[in-house]
Amino acid sequence: MSIYLDHAATTPMRESALQALVAAHARVGNPASIHGPGQAARAVLEEARERVAATVGADPIEVIFTSGGTESINLALKGLYWQRNAGVRRPVLLVPDGEHHATIDTVEWLVSHEGAITVPIPLDEHGSISVSALNDALAEHGDAVAAVTAIWANNEVGTIQPVEEISRVCAAAGVPLHLDAVAAYGHADIDLRALRTASNARGNAGPVAISISAHKIGGPIGIGALVLSRQGAVEPLLHGGGQQRQVRSGTQDVPAAVAFAAAAGESERERASEHARLERLRDHLIDGVLTAIPNARLSGLTGEGRLDNNVHIAFPGAQGDSLLFLLDMAGVAVSTGSACQAGIPEPSHVLLAMGRDEAAARSVLRFTLGHTTTAADVDACLGALPAAYASAARAGLSNRAV
Repeated sequence: MSIYLDHAATTPMRESALQALVAAHARVGNPASIHGPGQAARAVLEEARERVAATVGADPIEVIFTSGGTESINLALKGLYWQRNAGVRRPVLLVPDGEHHATIDTVEWLVSHEGAITVPIPLDEHGSISVSALNDALAEHGDAVAAVTAIWANNEVGTIQPVEEISRVCAAAGVPLHLDAVAAYGHADIDLRALRTASNARGNAGPVAISISAHKIGGPIGIGALVLSRQGAVEPLLHGGGQQRQVRSGTQDVPAAVAFAAAAGESERERASEHARLERLRDHLIDGVLTAIPNARLSGLTGEGRLDNNVHIAFPGAQGDSLLFLLDMAGVAVSTGSACQAGIPEPSHVLLAMGRDEAAARSVLRFTLGHTTTAADVDACLGALPAAYASAARAGLSNRAV
């Protein structure tokens, strides 16, 4: 039986979400139709929107359903860039190092196709975004800044970012902020309304957009949301119907939205108790790894500064991919957390941004826990890890001289 410790990639679907999805698929009706079945579908859809909105401190109209986190991030960044460059040139995007590739690749597209200019914001050795560097960049580039983006909690090393401070400096500069909360959703207190109030945000400035995804909290794959403030303004990616505030066109997936809402509601109801449970399991796993392999090194912050489900460890002298395959053979599913292109393993860009060397950035594993994780799962992982590390360390790194 496989031990699944890769919940940050996707987490098993909750039974409540699965039942809601099946039941909703049995109904017929396009929510844009004006006849009875269509309006019945519309009512179910809007109830789902209300339930998701309640979990992120937003009004229902602020929840724009998308196909997932990647689309939400694309819609936010491209939409904000285009809107802010309508009639005036604002080419600068402020982007912290170590962001998710959905952000990195979107920004690179804007650079190559729209002439955007990116200004990187550095991370410290724990993966925290430098608020002072962000403030300096906002002051330096002034009205040329189209938008700022930042990850709420780093999806690789688990560091929770100083979101309130980031929001405050963006609001003071009059610049819109997008927050990638895909990894944080279900694990952190996400409240758009409170965040805008705390940062003195006005209009299309400060925190205006938050990206989330259903399959990270036990909902179905293929649906997420861009939570866009009433005051936020973006140019749409899709055209043809304007079903959601003229921001996202297309027939809305009612069954997926209903299942998303079921997972979101259950996740939010149990978040406090689950937070405490996952923290205990997380810390047990960290302690067990560092005891069994004393030269291993934890990445990111500890305690409340870290996602409750994230353990990111560098194993000196061992290839992360080798460890992954060896653990997989032992029945434990984990992740390297690093990007691979064309089948070639690459060092973790997050660890490089944190000042680690390439050898360390190639030697990492990410263990992520979730609603199905048990203490027995963690103990099984700890039991399999020493032998896997011994074998991987004998093999060494892929860039060694041969």
